[in-house]
Amino acid sequence: MMQYRNLGRTGLKVSELCMGTMQFGWTTDEQHAFEALDAFVEDGGNFIDTADVYTSWFEGNPGGVAEEIIGRWMKARGNRDQIVLATKVRGRMGDGANDAGLSRKHILEAIEASLRRLQVDYVDLYQVHSDDPEVQLEETLDAFDTVLQSGLTRYVGASNYKAWRLMQALWVSDANGVARFDSLQPNYSLAHRSEYESDLEPLCLQFGVGVIPYSPLAAGFLTGKYRRGQPLPDSGRAEAVKSRYMSEEGFTLIELLDSIAKAHEATVAQISLAWLLARPGITAPITSANNVQQWRDLAGSVDVKLAAQDIQALDDASAWA
Repeated sequence: MMQYRNLGRTGLKVSELCMGTMQFGWTTDEQHAFEALDAFVEDGGNFIDTADVYTSWFEGNPGGVAEEIIGRWMKARGNRDQIVLATKVRGRMGDGANDAGLSRKHILEAIEASLRRLQVDYVDLYQVHSDDPEVQLEETLDAFDTVLQSGLTRYVGASNYKAWRLMQALWVSDANGVARFDSLQPNYSLAHRSEYESDLEPLCLQFGVGVIPYSPLAAGFLTGKYRRGQPLPDSGRAEAVKSRYMSEEGFTLIELLDSIAKAHEATVAQISLAWLLARPGITAPITSANNVQQWRDLAGSVDVKLAAQDIQALDDASAWA
């Protein structure tokens, strides 16, 4: 059963695994999404992350589809009060000049649109999906403060921010007395470490910023389905995984994960997530599941307790990342 962790310095309690929903309406239909969400809650999960643009890259999908699916699921289950709901703003949601970005206009319009799709009065965490260098941080953070003070969100966070930019944002919030980012979503996994660990990790630890890593299984590479000398699996992400992770170092890491997984009677994915859960400052890795079976495999990671020597071996084998 999952335990709960505070989101950074806040008092908000979230499950140690977060259910990501980028697959809803894309590789997962509504029925399977409902079933995966039901299983997630049955296992103690309460933290769901989405974004307004999910899944606009899929033909015939205008964006907002994942939010709509979550909204219908919560209405059908009557469980809004038990869910910590997070969504994001930044991406293009229309053809107009102001239908994207982090201007005050777009943020205030986007939160209202997200709430309609989700069928709720507020979200628990409203996040910047990525930086917008064309808009001053003062404008963006003032707009987020308006959303916070209006009761449309309880906390605000960032995603895909570089360390210097996150530090600048924290300074602007402090100097102007407006809402500050209490969480960060970085790309972080055993196969992608340096981007986060070099600068962002010490910053988040120092200033109490909760960390919600996305792509914790490196687009599927850390599930063990990519093997040395074997054909690529049938996946839309296979070519990207091949170029990023399929190297001598990457396969050596997978073989070590195999060995540790066997010793713990676990799967490669479970060991990969257990390593993240043992890292300092990590709140909840964002995991995605297309069905109940996939979720059950991921959920098993919370019961894996890695020994110090396991962690050291994984650290050494992934130092290249």
